[in-house]
Amino acid sequence: MVGVVGGMVLAAGIVMIPYPGPGWLVVFAGLAILGSEFTWAHRLLHTARERYDEWTAWMRRQPAALRLAMMALTGLVVVLTLWLVNAFGLVATVIGLDWSWLQGPIG
Repeated sequence: MVGVVGGMVLAAGIVMIPYPGPGWLVVFAGLAILGSEFTWAHRLLHTARERYDEWTAWMRRQPAALRLAMMALTGLVVVLTLWLVNAFGLVATVIGLDWSWLQGPIG
């Protein structure tokens, strides 16, 4: 049961990483749940937290232009995935817009 719940939380966190919100927090929570039962997950949690801290420290040292470029890239990933799963098309349908270019290929 721990493996199933931890795996589901971990998978949800991985999906949430590029989106605004607690993606990494959910990943760490999933690894913590798995780590309560599995040694490999406990080690992975420790390593992932170290890498996350190193990444954020490195990003803080970078020029503002690079940080903005990374935010823009993240925003592009979010917009692209929302389009792919037809989120824009669904909203357009709800508000009565008939713009076919909003329809993503999935959905």
